[in-house]
Amino acid sequence: MGKREFIALAAFLMAINSLAIDIMLPALQQIGASLGVESENHRQFVVSTYLLGFGCAQLFYGPLSDRFGRRTPLLIGLVIYILSAISIVFVPSFAGLLALRFIQGVGSAATRVITVSIVRDIYGGRQMAEVMSLIMMVFMIVPVIAPGTGQIVMFFGNWHLIFLFIAAMATAIAVWAYLRLPETLHPQNVRPFTARSIFGAFKLVLTNRVALCYTIASTFIFGALFGFINSAQQVYVGIYDLGVYFPFAFAGVAIFMSLSSFFNSRFVGKLGMRRLSHGSLIGFIAINTIWLIVQMASTEPMPFALFISFFGLSMFQFGWIGSNFNSLAMEPLGHVAGTASSVLGFMSTVGGAIIGAGIGQAFDGTALPMVAGYFTVSIIGLVFVLIAEKGRLFQSQNPAV
Repeated sequence: MGKREFIALAAFLMAINSLAIDIMLPALQQIGASLGVESENHRQFVVSTYLLGFGCAQLFYGPLSDRFGRRTPLLIGLVIYILSAISIVFVPSFAGLLALRFIQGVGSAATRVITVSIVRDIYGGRQMAEVMSLIMMVFMIVPVIAPGTGQIVMFFGNWHLIFLFIAAMATAIAVWAYLRLPETLHPQNVRPFTARSIFGAFKLVLTNRVALCYTIASTFIFGALFGFINSAQQVYVGIYDLGVYFPFAFAGVAIFMSLSSFFNSRFVGKLGMRRLSHGSLIGFIAINTIWLIVQMASTEPMPFALFISFFGLSMFQFGWIGSNFNSLAMEPLGHVAGTASSVLGFMSTVGGAIIGAGIGQAFDGTALPMVAGYFTVSIIGLVFVLIAEKGRLFQSQNPAV
C-alpha cells in the first residue's frame, strides 16, 4: 500500500466515527418526534451515548491490538459498528436507540485506537504529526458533507435510511481494510494479554507527565467541540432559523478545520509540533475571549455573519491543536502504542463527552453557554500544557518533535 492510499484508508477509518455523529444532526428533531422525546435537550443523548460507548471501549482495543495485532480487532469493531447501525433501523423506542448507539460507539472505538496505533507503528516524531495532519485533513471532509448528506437521504424517506447509509459506507470501508491493510505490529512490540501487562502499560501512560497532561488538555479542548455538536442543531436552527441551510453552516466551519489540518501538515516538519500547537492554543484563547465579551455585551443574538466568523476562526485554531496534541501525547509511548492510544483515547473521549454534555445541556436558547464553554476549556487546556512543559512554551525538547 502506497502512502497516499494508506492516508486515505486511515482517514476513512477514523471518519466512520464522525459519520455516525454528523450525518444525523439534521435528523435529531425527526428522531425525537418519531420516538416521543419531548425535551429538545434530551435529543442530544443520541450523540452523548454514542460518544460514551466510543470512549469506554477504547480501553480494551488497545491491549487487544498490542497482543493480537491490529487487523483482527479492527475488523471485529467494524462488524459491531455495522450490525448495530442496521439494528437501529428496527428499534421501537428511544431507550433502545440509545442502547444501540452505545454499542455502535463500542464498535467505532476500534477505528480510532487502532488507526492511531497503526500510524505510530509506521511513523514517529514530526513525520507522525505530518501524516496525522493529512489524515485529519481528509477526515474533516466528512463533517463538511455529512449533514448535507443526511438532509439529502431524508428526502427519500425518514431517519431510518440514514442508519442504512451508515452501515453501507462502513461495509465498503471494512472490505477495503480487509483487502489492503497489512499487519503493522512489530513482533518485538507484542505484549502479553495479562492483567499485569495491561496495568503495567496503563501505569506507563498515566505516569508520563507529557503524555498525561497533553491528554488532559486535549480532553477539555475536545469537550468544547462535543458541546457544539450536541447543540449545533439548536443553535443554527433554533436561534438563527437556518432550516435546510443548517448543513451548509456546519460545513463552513468544518472547512476551516480541514484547512488548518492541511497547513499543519505543510509546516509541522519545519516548525515542530510545539511551536504550532502552542501558538494556536494562544490564538484559540484570544479569539474565544473576544467572542465571549461580544456575546455578553448584548441580550440579543449577535448577527449570524459575526457569529460564524468567530466560530470559524476559533475552529481554525482547533485544527492546529488537535493532531499535534495527540502526537505529542503519543510520542514517548511508541513501545506501547496500542495501549497508550486506548488510554489516551478513553480519557479524551469520555472526558470530552461528559464536558460536552454539560455544555450542551446548559443550552438556554442562546449561544452564551457554548461560547463560555469554549473560553473556559481553552484556559484549562493552557494550564495543563504549561504543566507538561514545566512552564516553558514553544521550547522543543527534542529536535524531532
